[in-house]
Amino acid sequence: MADVAALSRAFRVLADPARLRLLRALARAELAQGEAARVVALAASTVSKHVADLRDAGLVAERREGRTAWLSVPQAARHDPRWEALFSSLDDAPDGDGDLPRLAAVLRERRDEGAAGDNARRPFVPGRSWTAWSRAVGALVAPGLRVADLGCGDGALTLEAARFAASVVGVDPREGMIRKARDLAAKRGAKHAAFVAGDFSRPLDAPARLGAGSFDVVLFSQSLHASDDPAAALAAARRLLVPSGRVVVLDLLPHGEEWVRDRLGHRRLGFPLREIADLLRGAGFRDVRAEKVAGKPSEPFKVLLATGVRGGSR
Repeated sequence: MADVAALSRAFRVLADPARLRLLRALARAELAQGEAARVVALAASTVSKHVADLRDAGLVAERREGRTAWLSVPQAARHDPRWEALFSSLDDAPDGDGDLPRLAAVLRERRDEGAAGDNARRPFVPGRSWTAWSRAVGALVAPGLRVADLGCGDGALTLEAARFAASVVGVDPREGMIRKARDLAAKRGAKHAAFVAGDFSRPLDAPARLGAGSFDVVLFSQSLHASDDPAAALAAARRLLVPSGRVVVLDLLPHGEEWVRDRLGHRRLGFPLREIADLLRGAGFRDVRAEKVAGKPSEPFKVLLATGVRGGSR
């Protein structure tokens, strides 16, 4: 039987909601440490610290297989009278963070890879990254474009566009994100990148730098689903563009991850391809294209790419 000091340490470990989420996942399946980090959507270093605390409390066991650390809840902990009520409560607790769908996706992916065999797995390619790919694509784009990034977040994509654009303006309603974007631009010396706080669904109401007919390209990268009125946002984007200017939308296909509404501020759980195409046409764009971007079948979030060209005056 544990002494009072040991129980006190264990209860302090269990006072952290992230550790409880991790414990619930590991009670359902043995996971590699990287898989566990994906399930609870936390940095690997953070998960590593939580695992160490849970392991010290006797609630998590670790086994090594080569370089992989496999984590699970030991049988002794499951059947310990002190923790039986804990595991029962974790089973019944609401999944407000979306951990269980991610756990199911991780396990499906593992099964799919096992069924396909090692020869069917995607080969590891050292150095492959979205940043490198975006810069390669940017090298093919004609220089001198004026770009608006609506819903720019921390400005990471905006500053990638700044590598080929003559000028780029990022808009986001969150002052904290705009500060981060400005700091990042200053560190990179991107003097022709500007960031303004404002409603990206109504960019013409934002401060100067967002005049009608001032841009060659308008981007919505994982932001249109956060708009209360996507149709109005696209119509406003059209007004920002020069004749024959282009809009580019990267967003999510329909999904069932309800937790993103509260945690991430999503207003929509994705867009069907037909709907996003209809929204673009309704906003006055022509030559509309909408397609699914390749992704793993087991992932809960799948991405769409849609483009359109500004049509005639309205």
